[in-house]
Amino acid sequence: MSAAPSITRCEVLHEDRFLLVVNKPHGVLSHPNPKSVKPQSAAFEGRYDADARCFTGPAGKVWLIHRLDQDTSGVLLAAKDEKTAAACRAEFDAEKVRKIYLALGAGGGLKHEGVWLDHLVTTHERHQVRTTVRHGLRPNAEARYRLLEYSPAQRLSLVEIELITGRTHQIRVQAASRRLPLVGDDVYGSFDLNKKLRQSLGARRLFLHASELRLKHPASGQPLTIKAPLPPDLTKVVEAAGLRPVAS
Repeated sequence: MSAAPSITRCEVLHEDRFLLVVNKPHGVLSHPNPKSVKPQSAAFEGRYDADARCFTGPAGKVWLIHRLDQDTSGVLLAAKDEKTAAACRAEFDAEKVRKIYLALGAGGGLKHEGVWLDHLVTTHERHQVRTTVRHGLRPNAEARYRLLEYSPAQRLSLVEIELITGRTHQIRVQAASRRLPLVGDDVYGSFDLNKKLRQSLGARRLFLHASELRLKHPASGQPLTIKAPLPPDLTKVVEAAGLRPVAS
């Protein structure tokens, strides 16, 4: 007897009549690139409609609410009907959803907590997406951070970041512009440093994980918190770095 079709191969963190929340692994796309001619591994199964942001597969339909970069792991939210999707997207657009990330930055000097405000500009050239900071313009990107642990020997900072806005590559660019490139970032980081940390700590990919999502449930109106634990490969990097707690 064959198994029933599934809408996702990812670990399911939460599911009810209205929502489906998964733990997206790194290397998996939130949705397929419609311009690609090669098979792509996406968080949900089926044909993807980019205009509706909807997957249609043997197990039914699911609407993608937001997205994570391919190399970012963690909490990814989808809706099971169009009305719920519209309600969830409205909450995101109104910046009422709390999006918490864990990141490991190569550098130090951070205060215990603070706010990053920048004006970011994203360009698309030769099938590449790049975001840069433009100084002197009104900020359109906001993130709040809290320093969790710091290793003076390694000069590594484990940071919890709440993403207020949702610009392309926002955390990576804002961190790099403050001389705190994320470990494993092969676009905005340091090639030489990434190579060194890959050898010394086993840091083989971007250290950025969507650890928590907090929102009002679109049907019940009750607060809903979904968490995704730090993956084993990133946990090993933290342990290898010998990070120590930062005094409050």
